[in-house]
Amino acid sequence: MHHAAPAAVPIAAPTVLAPIEDLRFRALVGERAWGELPDAVRRRFSKCLGPSEALVYQGLVTATRLSPAGRVLSFLARAIGSPLPLTDGATGPAVVIVTEDAGLGGQSWLRIYARPGRFPQAIHSAKRFSGPTGLEEYVGCGIGMALRVSVEEGALAFRSVGFFVQIARWRLSIPRLLHPGQMQIVHRDLGAGSFEFALSLTHRVFGRLVHQAAVFHDA
Repeated sequence: MHHAAPAAVPIAAPTVLAPIEDLRFRALVGERAWGELPDAVRRRFSKCLGPSEALVYQGLVTATRLSPAGRVLSFLARAIGSPLPLTDGATGPAVVIVTEDAGLGGQSWLRIYARPGRFPQAIHSAKRFSGPTGLEEYVGCGIGMALRVSVEEGALAFRSVGFFVQIARWRLSIPRLLHPGQMQIVHRDLGAGSFEFALSLTHRVFGRLVHQAAVFHDA
């Protein structure tokens, strides 16, 4: 008796899933403005991080300038975790680490800056996707600022539009007269996997208090 050969069972090709994108920054600026950004910037701000993942950027601080009033403000800000550069004229290696933290309401950012002759300065903050503008930066001790995001000449710009103090469920806006100034942060692509990070704090009376520029490279 002859037995028929078993029929071949076709093997389905593995399904290739498209990478999941983080659409939060894209939603903040809108489709038209998002399309004006270089591809590299869109990739950096649409990476979806898992609980055990981190983005690490290495680079170099190229300039740090503090006015006399800026030095005083930076010194006083040590009480809430030193969110501003501490050393006027400091340059050198820098590292930025970004993680996703649901407990903080968004992304956790750790910036580490070398300081000549001193231990590096570590600045912690959290970007929370909430509030009147859809994005807030929280620096600790209940202090935070609302940020408005825009696209300007191919760069992604973040500007403060108000400061607040939050204690448990209570949230109080800081009066404009007590604002430290307007914070501006610009992320500009330089090509070849590099980008510039420029931070400035400008007071309506005392002028520019803080300016820092750094160049980082994609991981």
